[in-house]
Amino acid sequence: MKAHYKRYVLKFKRPGGTSRGVMKEKETWFLYLNDGHKTGIGECGLFRGLSFDDRPDYEDQLRALCNRINQKKEVSLESLRSFPSIQMGYEMALLSLKSDDPFQLFPSAFSRGEGKILINGLVWMGERSFMKSQIEEKIAQGFDCIKLKIGALDFNEELSLLEHIRKSFSPEQMMLRVDANGAFAAAVAMDYLNALNPLGIHSIEQPIAAGQTFAMRDLCSDSPIPIALDEELIGVVEKKDRELLLDQIKPQYLILKPSLLGGFQSCEQWIELASARSIGYWVTSALESNIGLNAIAQWTFSLREVHHQGLGTGGLFSNNFKSPLEVSQGYLTFNANDNWEIPIV
Repeated sequence: MKAHYKRYVLKFKRPGGTSRGVMKEKETWFLYLNDGHKTGIGECGLFRGLSFDDRPDYEDQLRALCNRINQKKEVSLESLRSFPSIQMGYEMALLSLKSDDPFQLFPSAFSRGEGKILINGLVWMGERSFMKSQIEEKIAQGFDCIKLKIGALDFNEELSLLEHIRKSFSPEQMMLRVDANGAFAAAVAMDYLNALNPLGIHSIEQPIAAGQTFAMRDLCSDSPIPIALDEELIGVVEKKDRELLLDQIKPQYLILKPSLLGGFQSCEQWIELASARSIGYWVTSALESNIGLNAIAQWTFSLREVHHQGLGTGGLFSNNFKSPLEVSQGYLTFNANDNWEIPIV
């Protein structure tokens, strides 16, 4: 088996705002495996500023992985745990190589075009008028669950936007999720949660920054709004450490991002641990190209979860790869009659 890689930079159609800043492009890497007959492709979705493996030696690690493969040395997924996006890309490339179709990693009703995945509509931070237009756009597109990035604007402005939705749609008609990306100070986070509570918020992701275990524990215990851990999970790779984190914080939900958490097998361990503790979860993409999004969507469908997933990011980029993935009426679907237009190199 031979391996090589290449870098690719995805360009946002319009800047994506979060409490961590505004993104105009997103770097990603592709890993190719060839067995002499066919090629498998995996996406190593490095997320600068957020990934546990955002390190100066990232490309060196990719190069070393390819060298080991080309030298016919055995490489285990476990050996890549310090670089979870590469771990994910390698796992994906292996699945792709084993498949008769390199883009059918988890064959199912979804990948045959017969099933669909319920997803939330994502609203990015920005000026009030921009966020309002995004909300109206998502509603017009048929979404019944909207996720808003909050924490960068004036909090009263954000409350006003949420109230604007609630004036027209009850919690039964429109599910609202919010994602603070750790923006709230621990000392005032409960005040914000109490202010959000009358608006019928389904959940809030990462209200305070990761690493404040006891403060997060107290919030999860007392918050009127269910809390989902996101950034808190990044870099926690040992099973015993994952168990300890869940037992200490006792969150209501986990946000599973395979590119940031080490791939599908790694996320399945999180699911096993969460299920044993009656903790819910959903899967979210992390700004991968359609190649990675396709793999994540197929895996997500295999989990047989019926609630809203966070997989609607494929249309954000101007130079994404054409794929059979389509978003319609709040669902992600796979058009089996459409084709991929992706160079395999």
